[in-house]
Amino acid sequence: MAVAKRKFVSRFGRAVASFLDPAVLLHPFRLMHYYGYSHVRQRRRLTLGRDVRIAPNVSFANGERIALGDQVQVGARCSLWAGKSTSWIRVGERTTFGPEVFVTAADYGLAAGQRITDQAMIERDIVIGRDCWIGARAILTAGISIGDGAVIGAGSVVTRDVPAGAIALGVPARVVRMRGD
Repeated sequence: MAVAKRKFVSRFGRAVASFLDPAVLLHPFRLMHYYGYSHVRQRRRLTLGRDVRIAPNVSFANGERIALGDQVQVGARCSLWAGKSTSWIRVGERTTFGPEVFVTAADYGLAAGQRITDQAMIERDIVIGRDCWIGARAILTAGISIGDGAVIGAGSVVTRDVPAGAIALGVPARVVRMRGD
């Protein structure tokens, strides 16, 4: 009986201690702050077409310069980051982003002798056509355009324009064939 009582007291003590843990006490404030995250507050700033589907954990930066056409689908854990002052991300209708795609419309400067983060951003628009498929974990860099109906392979890094109807893959992405060939 004494052993059972000690186990109960020990378990009860651990339970009380878990409720007094600062991380547990602060958790309600984290939940309230949820609406400040980049997948919630920025979403209100987007220009959205009809029937756009966005996974709940997509990250947006500078959402006022992101336009998604009708029926665009953005997969889980994608990041769409427009530039801070001028560059846009424009996505045509019926384009689909696989999970973890990263799109950025701005780069840091690379001048020697200066901290990279102290340099002005180099902003360039990204234009993605209609009915494109951007594969999982692809990276789209500033200043590129992707033509209507193009397919970007999973894990590809797009550093140059991709023509309409092309299938591009690799690091850096290269056109390997045209759709329908």
